[in-house]
Amino acid sequence: MTKDDVIEFISNMSVLELSELIKELEDKFGVSAAAPVAVAAGAMPGGGDAGGAAEEEKTEFDVILEAVGDKKINVIKEVRAITGLGLKEAKALVEEAPKAVKEGIAKEEADKVKEQLEGAGAQVSVK
Repeated sequence: MTKDDVIEFISNMSVLELSELIKELEDKFGVSAAAPVAVAAGAMPGGGDAGGAAEEEKTEFDVILEAVGDKKINVIKEVRAITGLGLKEAKALVEEAPKAVKEGIAKEEADKVKEQLEGAGAQVSVK
């Protein structure tokens, strides 16, 4: 079977069948088709607007520990839980604030990490 055969087969599928196929492929290979689709959609307008569209559809975020607050021990515990660092490394990260706790993560995960750290008493920003 050639690539052309596969493309011809897919072009004859209904939208529902194609959606089910994509889900099966994602499950089988442990990937998500959502990120490439978003990148392709951002690049489609063309011209100078493509860069602006890509910035609006940011998919990777950094969680920055801005300040520890007065509950340093609780913040260190949360940093350890979030990053998997040892006590010494987590303490060093907290003491070096402002410092990135997690980098290049999805918006949902960034919001969750921010919430955890703020719950421990830290000041956090997501960039």
